[in-house]
Amino acid sequence: MEGQQSPSTKKAHTSTEEYEDLLPVMAEKLDIDAFVSELCGGFRLLAEPESGLITAVSLRRNSALLGMDGMSKRRSRRQWLSPGMMENAEEWLEKALDRELLRQPGSSV
Repeated sequence: MEGQQSPSTKKAHTSTEEYEDLLPVMAEKLDIDAFVSELCGGFRLLAEPESGLITAVSLRRNSALLGMDGMSKRRSRRQWLSPGMMENAEEWLEKALDRELLRQPGSSV
């Protein structure tokens, strides 16, 4: 499988590194509950412990936990503000909320 890329993944090249967005691959391979659980776990790792929010500072500080050591201030700010990162956020949130509501006892959704 080395060298093969899913058609739904995106690659970005810089002079020193290559980034491949594997989020679509994860979404395809995991059921919705496992995917949302993994996604939430990643968000918790990157968030400020006090507020639960991901900031440019918390992203840079905690990025090493995800194998992205030494993230620069500029890069963390770019990723934090990236519209591409949030492209399908509303759709995923809606799916997760629908799934959660269906699990509630007495739900009529």
